Amino acid sequence: MDEALIRSLTPGVLTVLVRRGADFAAAEDAVQDALVEAVRGWPDDPPRDPKGWLVTVAWRRFLDASRADTARRRREDRVEEEPAPGPAPGVDDTLQLYFLCAHPSLTPSSAVALTLRAVGGLTTRQIARAYLVPEATMAQRISRAKRTVSGVRFDRPGDVATVLRVLYLVFNEGYSGDVDLAAEAIRLTRQLAASVDHPEVAGLLALMLLHHARRAARTAPDGSLVPLAEQDRGRWDTASIAQGVRILQAALARDRLGEFQAQAAIAALHADAPTAGETDWVQIVEWYDELALLTDNPVVRLNRAVAVSEADGPRAGLAELATLDDTLPRHTAVAAYLHERDGDLDTAARLYAEAAHKAPDLAERDHLVRQAARLNSRHRHGR
Repeated sequence: MDEALIRSLTPGVLTVLVRRGADFAAAEDAVQDALVEAVRGWPDDPPRDPKGWLVTVAWRRFLDASRADTARRRREDRVEEEPAPGPAPGVDDTLQLYFLCAHPSLTPSSAVALTLRAVGGLTTRQIARAYLVPEATMAQRISRAKRTVSGVRFDRPGDVATVLRVLYLVFNEGYSGDVDLAAEAIRLTRQLAASVDHPEVAGLLALMLLHHARRAARTAPDGSLVPLAEQDRGRWDTASIAQGVRILQAALARDRLGEFQAQAAIAALHADAPTAGETDWVQIVEWYDELALLTDNPVVRLNRAVAVSEADGPRAGLAELATLDDTLPRHTAVAAYLHERDGDLDTAARLYAEAAHKAPDLAERDHLVRQAARLNSRHRHGR
């Protein structure tokens, strides 16, 4: 079986059924039944038109299921709409499926799971493994999401910004098990970029490519985190960086700046620097200014404080940090770093240890513990 082909066809087949009147949950079940038949029959007798075959079989499965609980008139109306044999229509409804899966009535976690299932074509087991939760838990989450959007019709334009936020959540989940969610997010965003002409879609794709290009250098052989300034830039994926920069430049040329384009511009400046010391921090601060205007996000201002410290010195960074809420995520870690750069190693060591207790994951906690230990060791040895 060609798994890539199956996954590429699944969203289009699902949207054909939904567009013909099937509710989302029933349509998704019917498509899954058709995929099971494909797995059983295609290796021995592959169809000439795989999508048309899946549409026909899925529609028949939907009709079989609906006959048990649907009124006769509605049943007969749907039977009359059964697609005729032959090639499936070439209309790509994938974009509508993105909008449905990113419906505002869904929680972010449910929207991500539904997108991976319906648009990404991943199985419930694969999604559960990626999120390190039991398969039954993920099945319940997906079932609730399907019920939530079952009555939603494609009668109004979807919100591209919401779809992009869902894809960004997928990307930030990273990877585990047999599903690389970062790579999957890039694949889905490429698919979205082919369906809609929007500079922010291109901006998000560029951002993903530029971040993903540094992935190999982000961790040491023992699994510990490697800060950006200490990464081996020879391990960065230059082809992905070049592609990300090209996509970003084309998006910026349209003069419709958005937050993902601004984030990608910052990532591109990091990627463009041959060494950490050659990073254009002044321009990065300017892009953070743009990003702050676009989002009014305090986390953006926290990152800007770091950039200001690099451009204008640690005292300037600390002054920026003093204007921010100290309960912000990673505020303490940033304070530790800036105090270390300012030469106050005792305060920095204390703050690194404090930040370790607040770390969102084990890898970051271990990194902060090591930073505190490093400074304490220097202090004991009088250096």
